[in-house]
Amino acid sequence: MNITAIIAFLIVFGLLVGFHEFGHFIVAKKAGVLVREFAIGMGPKILSWYKNQTAYTIRLLPVGGYVRMASEMEKDELEAGQRFRLVLNQAGEVESMDERVDQDGPGFFFQVDSADLVHEMVMTGYRQDEENLLTLKVAKTAIKTDQEGITTRIAPATMWVESAPVWKRLLINFAGPAMNFILAILAAGILSFALPSVHFNEPIIGQVVKSEPAAQAGIQSGDQILAVNGQSVQNFTDFANEVTKKADQPLQLKISRSGKTLNKTVTPELIEIAGQKQIRIGVGVKSYRDPLARIKFSFLNTGTWFTQVGNGIKDLFVGGFSINKLGGPVMLAKTTAQASHQGFVTVLALLGILSVNLGLINLLPIPPLDGGKIFLDLIEGIFRRPAPAWLATILTGAGTALLVVLMILVTIKDLGQ
Repeated sequence: MNITAIIAFLIVFGLLVGFHEFGHFIVAKKAGVLVREFAIGMGPKILSWYKNQTAYTIRLLPVGGYVRMASEMEKDELEAGQRFRLVLNQAGEVESMDERVDQDGPGFFFQVDSADLVHEMVMTGYRQDEENLLTLKVAKTAIKTDQEGITTRIAPATMWVESAPVWKRLLINFAGPAMNFILAILAAGILSFALPSVHFNEPIIGQVVKSEPAAQAGIQSGDQILAVNGQSVQNFTDFANEVTKKADQPLQLKISRSGKTLNKTVTPELIEIAGQKQIRIGVGVKSYRDPLARIKFSFLNTGTWFTQVGNGIKDLFVGGFSINKLGGPVMLAKTTAQASHQGFVTVLALLGILSVNLGLINLLPIPPLDGGKIFLDLIEGIFRRPAPAWLATILTGAGTALLVVLMILVTIKDLGQ
């Protein structure tokens, strides 16, 4: 890939993942859940910063992203003997603990004996070169920096995602796909204003080329095509398909003009353009340039993307499952590279349909996808109790294993193409 293709891929990937994870992130924040980390990419960290109680990281592998929320599954637990450099606030509470004790910095060294960072918010241990056991209160807003330099905030149980009401968890899990759908609408909107004009596939004549068969037959701009050779047409595509069937054979057109029904006869001609033979009569579909039409086009275009992706997902299960029907990060990179060669408009359209695809795929009821989490939330909402921990663990483990295997197989397949 050239530099343009690489930049296009990184932008498309960043927007797809960034919008998706931002949906989870912002709703979790509003729900009172602590977001420990907002990550774009997977694997080793290449860039990170800490702001407003959240660590933001850019990671090496462009194969996804995640929002890491405070959870019962990831309690803040300290081991006996673990050493930190602590900084206290004015109230004498621990406000910062840094595992990088081999680096210079403020505070004092402390060796942990025991700690409760979930309910009591205390830690006991020994200051360097002291033998007396010391108990320190830990601030609820305390931060911890790990060996990689990633800073996260300590989370008491009240800030865990499990502590949020089930309806808030439903919103958190749905917010990711919802933001992908919003991104698709934005992409369609920008696309509609980037195009010279838009059309709605209406069976209405727009441009009529002078001296070509349609003009010679008396067809005018604004004429609505009702039927061709007795076959009714519903849209311009139907009309074009009838026109391009055969050259040099008259077509009987029934048209509507100013409330009147007229009959016209036109004979398509065979011409050659840039070495390609075409059958045409010299007309184009009616197009629009006004803002309201472009806005309408953006929503209709988004609807078309939903239909296309939905049919593709349906075919994946109904038409027979096949790895060849799936694409992974390698295919995304190849497709984006191809689109970048065709220009900004093509990349926008690709972004829109990929965003719809990511949103709908994530709604499949397969843990650990968002749809799987929503499924478990619905079970809890219906039965007024969470699904048994063992069931959630088995479902999540099996779903994760399935997705990992599929990712490996799809990547191998994509690399071989």
